[in-house]
Amino acid sequence: MTERSNAWQSAVTVVQEAEPPFIPEGAHAMTITIEYPPGDPGAPPHRHPGGPAFGYVLEGEMLFELEGEPPRVIKAGEAFWEPGGKVVHFQDGNNRDDVRLRFLVTMLCEPGKPMLVLVDEDELKALGRA
Repeated sequence: MTERSNAWQSAVTVVQEAEPPFIPEGAHAMTITIEYPPGDPGAPPHRHPGGPAFGYVLEGEMLFELEGEPPRVIKAGEAFWEPGGKVVHFQDGNNRDDVRLRFLVTMLCEPGKPMLVLVDEDELKALGRA
């Protein structure tokens, strides 16, 4: 019985660990899947005002870019996270033009705030991105 009761420990793989900057009072979690066809640029620049987001690429490759960081490619089986709040998420598009991108995201959402807010053209210009 001891061998079986410890078997779950070898089944666990840590994909990422992160210490988010804040978790809003009364936050709830929302988990979604997103699927982009080959070559899709993904969502326009946005932010998650209600809290951090944690993700995992299920299929394909994502071109991922957060404000203050260089763009990077996240492949199937890899995780990512973003702090939320005022940080702009510039890119989450499909990095490949031959396969779909599918990823899962768990967001902490503050009651009364939207899950996602698009960044307007004036702010993009101020950030040198328009």
